Amino acid sequence: QVQLVESGGGLVQAGGSLRLSCAASGRTFSAYTFSTYTMGWFRRAPGKEREFVAAINTSGARTNYADSVKGRFTISRDYAKKMVYLQMNGLKPEDTAVYYCATPRDSYYYTIRPDEFEYWGQGTQVTVSS
Repeated sequence: QVQLVESGGGLVQAGGSLRLSCAASGRTFSAYTFSTYTMGWFRRAPGKEREFVAAINTSGARTNYADSVKGRFTISRDYAKKMVYLQMNGLKPEDTAVYYCATPRDSYYYTIRPDEFEYWGQGTQVTVSS
């Protein structure tokens, strides 16, 4: 079982930056186990469906981003701390949403499809004012 806890959200003006963090834990979720799972960030804006934002594979060598955030957001991971980060620069009002960290059920499986992610955090609110 995996627990994911996001933090770092808040209110920021357009053009500003935020860094979201996601802490992974679990009775058997060691640093090694963490290293075998793809990690992803998703978001849900008011009145909209949840959408993919970014993902990073087990080694960190492969990342994917939604077209809407390419060049502005960067996903990274710290294996020793079992943390995943989303650095968000050049924020726009349309980035306003609840941001979620997630991981698939199976290890060594790379995906960006929300329906293939099994474990989710509770989310952190990001609000960008114009």
